[in-house]
Amino acid sequence: MKIFGVGLDEDGRCVHWHGDTDIAALRCGRCHRYYACYMCHDELEDHGFKPADSGDIKPVLCGNCMNQLTREQYEQGFCHYCGHMFNPGCRLHHDIYFD
Repeated sequence: MKIFGVGLDEDGRCVHWHGDTDIAALRCGRCHRYYACYMCHDELEDHGFKPADSGDIKPVLCGNCMNQLTREQYEQGFCHYCGHMFNPGCRLHHDIYFD
């Protein structure tokens, strides 16, 4: 698995979101690549970010351990594999990342 984005660090944080808990990468429903954020996606691709639909079983990738997560696992606020917390503020962007 690979995280795409602008100015990424080793845990998938980008120039737009780079706090300790900003490690969740979301998959675009069109190109099916994991991006650090929708802004990175829109800077690097020739199409706009499309939310993951309900058929995408693992739309989230933990940048800390690189395991794929279901939407339900992600929404619990931490990675079920490594225990790293996700940014609770990302809930404000659910409509961007999920149908």
